Formats: sequence, C-alpha cells, structure tokens
Amino acid sequence: MFDGTALIYSLGILAAFVGGFIDSIAGGGGLVTMPALLLSGLPPHMALGCNKVSACLGTLTAVGNFARSGLVRWRLALSGIGFSLLGSLAGSQLALRLDPTILGKVLVAMLPVGMCAVLLPHKTARDFARPRSPLPQSGVRFWIPVSAVCLIMGVYDGFFGPGTGSFLILALHWVLRMELMEASATSKVFNLASNFSSTMVFIYGGVVLWQLAIPMAAACCLGNWMGSRMAIRIGPAVVRRYLTISLSLLLLTLVWQYFLSPFLH
Repeated sequence: MFDGTALIYSLGILAAFVGGFIDSIAGGGGLVTMPALLLSGLPPHMALGCNKVSACLGTLTAVGNFARSGLVRWRLALSGIGFSLLGSLAGSQLALRLDPTILGKVLVAMLPVGMCAVLLPHKTARDFARPRSPLPQSGVRFWIPVSAVCLIMGVYDGFFGPGTGSFLILALHWVLRMELMEASATSKVFNLASNFSSTMVFIYGGVVLWQLAIPMAAACCLGNWMGSRMAIRIGPAVVRRYLTISLSLLLLTLVWQYFLSPFLH
C-alpha cells in the first residue's frame, strides 16, 4: 500500500478541482491532474487509477448540468458512442505496433494551427458559435461525418490520449457544425463513456488508491459543477478562452516530453 503524505493528498485534491474545472469547459483536465500526481510521488498506475475515478464522477456532474440546460445533442452523442468505442479499441491495438512518439511530434507541429483557429478574431460571438448551417439529423449526410469524427477521435484516444476532449470539441464544432457550447456539452457524453470504461479496468486491476481517489472525486465534481455552470452562464466566450488554455497545456506537455526531455536524460 502506498504511504501517502498530507502534501500528496493536498496536491491531488487541488489538481482534481482545477482539472475538473478546465475539463468541464474545454477538456484537457488530465493535463493538470496527471503531472501533479506523478510529481507528488504517486506510482504511475495508482495515479492513472485515481485520475480516472475522479474524472469519471466529475464528468458525470458536468453532463448533468449541461443536460438540464438542454445543450447536449443526444441523438448525435448516442449515435457516435459505438464508433468512438470501436475507434478506441482499434487505437489501443495500433499503439501496440507503432511508436507513439511519432504521433506526439506530429501533434506538436499541428497544435499551433488548431490554436490559431480558436484564437483568430471573429466578427461576433454568434458567428463563432455558428460557423455553418446545422448538420442534418438523419441520412448519409449525418452518419458519414458522425461516424468518421467519432472513429478518428476514438483511435486517437486509444492510441495516444492527451487532449482528446479538446480535440473532440474542435471536431464537433468545425466538422459537425455544432455551436461551440453544444460541442462542449456533447463531447462530455463521449468523455463519460470513455472514462467509465477505463475506470472499470483500473478498479478491476486493484490499482485505485481509494483514500485519495474519493476526496479527489469530490473535488473534481465541484470543479466540473462550477466550470459547467460558468460555461452555461457566459457562453461560447468562456469555452474559447479555456480551450486555448487546454491546448496550450497540451502543447507545452508534448514539447517537453518529445523534444526537451530526451536531451536531459
């Protein structure tokens, strides 16, 4: 059993709150919680287990808030979950055969482009929230883009993972023509399904440190509740702001992991 200290528990709870707050709005909360847990000295498998338990319950809180506000596009979400899980399975298998560092370096080059798409000024908040006409709700023009987006994002999540929530929001917004608020809300349904699946695996594997995971889950729920309420109240502007923060964290993490860290070992 891991012998934790007050500092480790304090860092874990604080990171869960901050990560849950960011994740509920723009995804990428794991970019806060995982480094904090690892730097505190928690073994990697326990860090993953505690992070997944807290993220799963926290995301459930955000989904509840967004659902009550009518922002979740349930038809799209439920139609895409199967493709997302299938893509995740394929991505996991692909990860066993390819070197993830290749994808990491490609993402470092691509991320600034995605960040520019978020940061570039738009005429009005309404223009940003509605880039094109809404996606049809049935037929080939509905199923092809939905299945493609969910499969690709599922493969990425299974193969690599970091920043999946942020990329999913961008994909739903630009490819599936969803309003930015609806994209953020609907993406949480996919996040919840993925987190629940991973959580069950870690619980079954017996690597969850419950005395840390439970207070982290409470803090993550509070962060998700506050973040999703802020997003609902302020609208697309806050999603855009925190999406930029999330993508910036991901860019810094990838630059460190794949370009700077190798030269320091």
